[in-house]
Amino acid sequence: MFREMRRKRQLMSNEDTVAVMERCTNGILACTGDEDYPYAVPVSYVYSNGRIYFHSAKAGHKVDSILANPKVSFAVVDEDTIVSGEYTTYFRSVITFGKARIADGDERLDAFHALVEKYSGDQSVADKEMEIAKCENAFIIAIDIEHMTGKEAIEFVRARG
Repeated sequence: MFREMRRKRQLMSNEDTVAVMERCTNGILACTGDEDYPYAVPVSYVYSNGRIYFHSAKAGHKVDSILANPKVSFAVVDEDTIVSGEYTTYFRSVITFGKARIADGDERLDAFHALVEKYSGDQSVADKEMEIAKCENAFIIAIDIEHMTGKEAIEFVRARG
């Protein structure tokens, strides 16, 4: 169903791919927008329990697009160093495909805790709980990943030997 990566030597292991998802702080959500135009938007996210979570207002282009067609892709770039003498970049990135949905109940609360911990881990527990309580009017969007691949520059592959 999903295409195999053409440059298989540059395919990252599942462990390395997950590590990229865990350490990156933003990604690009791509979905079908108005009049079937692609809609891509940067979001801060957390990768938790094998899913991608981000928060969203309850109304807007992103939510409308997801409700109309839950099939999405999500991409992160972990590294992208320009190597001018080689006319290229040394990169590491991940792309996922899955279905987005509005999380609720314990899953919603757990995802909010994971997001707050990732982005405000140095704050007091009381402050974190206050922040979560203020987000009653926000959605948590979950992406149930169906396919995920990591790719890195061939120079990184060669360096590992």
